[in-house]
Amino acid sequence: MINLLFEGGILFMSILTIILGTNCGIFIFHLMKKTTDESQISLIKSVGLFALVFGLLGQFIGLYSALQHLSTVESVSSTILAGGIRVSSITTIYGMIIFVISYLMWFGLKFIPKTPK
Repeated sequence: MINLLFEGGILFMSILTIILGTNCGIFIFHLMKKTTDESQISLIKSVGLFALVFGLLGQFIGLYSALQHLSTVESVSSTILAGGIRVSSITTIYGMIIFVISYLMWFGLKFIPKTPK
């Protein structure tokens, strides 16, 4: 599992891991506070969506640099091309996982019983 963090690109994968940690911190904060205000817990959805978009950005930058290098070579085998596409999609998959986790956390916070004021 750790090798996927390095294989997907240490910059994008570490930023996505920080985003996941931030979202878990926001979730725990609202869980302890028992906040059910939609405007406050919607931050979890926004951070999850940012992780998804950031993962897609990582994939597009990876594909762009791979295709730029491949354009200088006369012939490319299909295994090299498939391997490059696999590696570039790691950040997108990680961003999607963070997105799904974020929505599950948001959904869980929606059903916390309200504390009387």
